[in-house]
Amino acid sequence: MEISKIRTTCINDKKDTVVSKIDEADIGKDAEMKVLNIFPDVKYQNANYFAGAVTDAAAETLCEMSEKDREEVLQAYFGKDGIGYNAIRTHIDSCDFSSEQYEASSDPEDIDLENFSIEYDLRYRIPIIKQIYEISGKDIPVLLSPWSPPAFTKSNAERSHGGVLIKKYYGYWAKYIVRYILEYKKLGINVKALTIQNEPNVAQTWDSCLFSAEEEKDFLDNYLYPELEKNDLQDLYIYIWDHNKERALERAEITIDEQNIDKIEGLAFHWYTGDHFDVLRILKEKYPELQLTLSEFCVEYSRFDDDQLQHANMYAHELIGNYNAGMNNFIDWNICLNDEGGPNHVENFCSAPVMYDRQSKKINYNLTFDYISHFSKYIESGATVLGSSSYSKDLEQLALMNPNGEIILIVLNQADNDHDIVVRVKGYENFSTIIECNSITTFVIK
Repeated sequence: MEISKIRTTCINDKKDTVVSKIDEADIGKDAEMKVLNIFPDVKYQNANYFAGAVTDAAAETLCEMSEKDREEVLQAYFGKDGIGYNAIRTHIDSCDFSSEQYEASSDPEDIDLENFSIEYDLRYRIPIIKQIYEISGKDIPVLLSPWSPPAFTKSNAERSHGGVLIKKYYGYWAKYIVRYILEYKKLGINVKALTIQNEPNVAQTWDSCLFSAEEEKDFLDNYLYPELEKNDLQDLYIYIWDHNKERALERAEITIDEQNIDKIEGLAFHWYTGDHFDVLRILKEKYPELQLTLSEFCVEYSRFDDDQLQHANMYAHELIGNYNAGMNNFIDWNICLNDEGGPNHVENFCSAPVMYDRQSKKINYNLTFDYISHFSKYIESGATVLGSSSYSKDLEQLALMNPNGEIILIVLNQADNDHDIVVRVKGYENFSTIIECNSITTFVIK
């Protein structure tokens, strides 16, 4: 066995973790009370995409920077020496993380979308996505998500405060979404996936629209998918729900049936209402082919103070719990924000892994950026989640096998005390080490 890379992020700034090989015969009474098991022959779902959202706010913030600083941030995420992001999420028309509300078409008379324009997207978002393509050397896939249909198509006649899509506009909205996709594709943007509606279960003070499961199913089956087929876009990955985990199972049970399950790539979910890892586990058991995608998570300033370690622990706990429960992909929210946590047209400010101080012109990499990198930098696309177990509730672990056969082990210790562990890997040599307090450690085992 070779442990080729060992990396620890620890607030106490201790030295890198030291490991010692240990024979199975030497795992006696004391050592067996400290075991972390990895079972390489117990295999679950694949981990595929690691992504961040290029919102208007992220793109505007990046465009405020000097060319050198902007290049540095995008290289840090998407470059060959970066943390391994390989996908992007962005929004159809404005969202809360836009400086203002806008639509590609707001004219109720223009049913054929003759005056449809994505001019606003061309200001910041599309140039940033294009720069990411240059930096990564790939036309990496993009997931599009709508926050609201045009105001005139909704029951409340505004983009904000929910409302519902008026039934007579279902066909129009399907054409609008497809037109948006086609406009992006014309510009060389690799739109690969679509969520039907962001957060369809809540009327937000910002751009939002209520969609029941029955309405989402009707819209998908009878309007959106036929329009995609008409434009040769039937291979687009479609994700349902795109909201919090606690209601994800019921949503799937209503939205998915034998007639449309082959049209649905996956279910997207958010993290804002708690762990609910067992919901994902049940979903994966009931719909094993469904790609479960964490499509949005961030730390909201309205709910949490600026405790960097707390934020980082929240991220790592969420990723470990979700992967062990069946998640395939994760997408962080804004890749970059300004020092206020915006711009945001309703002051719904939040933290991001990278923040830009506009006064000092300084880029700040938050601890969340480093914690995320423990996953995205080492887990390769197509890695398989492995069975694992730990002796202590203080330690949260995730084990995966990369396509090349190496094993990635990530261990989070949120406790204020160090933990001795003995790592047992079936078919490999065992080793002992110390997991330091308030730390995350990544092992690469060959």
